[in-house]
Amino acid sequence: MIVALAGGVGGAKLAQGLAAVVDDLTVIGNTADDFELYGLHISPDLDTVMYTLAGLANPVTGWGIADESWGFMAMLGRYGEEAWFRLGDRDLATHVLRTTRLRAGQPLTAVTQDLAAALGIKARLLPMCNQPVSTLVNTPDGWLGFQDYFVRRHHQDRVLEVSFSGIENADLTAEVDAALRQAEAIIFCPSNPIVSIGPVLAVVGMRELLVEVGQHVPIVAVSPIVGGKALKGPADEMLSSLGHERSALGVARLYTGLVRGMVIDHADAKLQPAIEALGMRVLVTQTVMGEADDRARLAGEVLNFTKGIRT
Repeated sequence: MIVALAGGVGGAKLAQGLAAVVDDLTVIGNTADDFELYGLHISPDLDTVMYTLAGLANPVTGWGIADESWGFMAMLGRYGEEAWFRLGDRDLATHVLRTTRLRAGQPLTAVTQDLAAALGIKARLLPMCNQPVSTLVNTPDGWLGFQDYFVRRHHQDRVLEVSFSGIENADLTAEVDAALRQAEAIIFCPSNPIVSIGPVLAVVGMRELLVEVGQHVPIVAVSPIVGGKALKGPADEMLSSLGHERSALGVARLYTGLVRGMVIDHADAKLQPAIEALGMRVLVTQTVMGEADDRARLAGEVLNFTKGIRT
C-alpha cells in the first residue's frame, strides 16, 4: 500500500497519478482549511483531491467541478450577498451532504469515505483527523482565517505567522494510523509545506509515528517549488516571509528528520548537493505535471525512487 499526504491542486494531481499506477492507495488530506459558510461545512483541500481522483475537477482551475453551473451564486448576488467564496451548484450537493451527516453524528472520516465511494473512487481518501482544526495566518492587518486570507484577500497579505487552532485536540484516527503502519512507501505530495502538509504533520502523534515508520519504510517528498516559484498558490511567498529559503532546498529543510528522499525539478538540479547534505537522496526529474498521462509518469518515477531507497 502506498500512502500520500496531500492538499491543494498540486497534491491532487500527483494523487491522481498515483491512483493510476498503484492498486492500493491511501491519500491523507489536509482539513485545517475547512470552514463554515452559509451553515455548511466546506472542506476545500479534501474536495479538490476527491474531485480530481473522481475525474470531475475543473481542468482550468484545478479546483471545483468541470462544467459547473452557478445559479446558487447568482441568486446570492441578487440578495446582496458578497459571494467571495464560489460554490457551484453540483459542488453545493457535496457540502450539504457532508454537513447533514456530520450533524447526525458521523465522523468526518466516515463521511469522506462514503462521498468518495459514491463518486467511484477506488483509493481511500482520509481526512487527517476528525476534530476541527483551523489554519490562521497573522498578517500586518492582524490574524485572518485561512480562507479569508487565501480567497477573499487573494493571498496578497504578507504572512508573519501561522497557527493551527484546535490542533492540540486533533488525534490520529485509527484509519490513518493503520494506513501509515501498513504502508510500503509514504509520499509527501507537492503541496504547500506550511499550510497543506504542515497541519497534517502537526496532528498529535503524527510526527512520532512517521519517524517510527520511517525507520523501515521509505518516506519521500516532491517539492512544490520549482525554480524558486510556486506553480500555484502562495507557498513561495509564505516560505520567504516566514524566514525559510524560497526553494526546493528550503522545503527539504522543513522535512529534515522525516523524509529520506526529495524529488526536485530539473530547474533545481544545482540544489541536489545541498539537499543530499541534509541526509536525503535526491531524484531530479520533471516535476511540473500536465494531464493524466504526465501525472502517472511522475507518480511512476517517484515510486521507483522509493524502491531504490527501500533497498
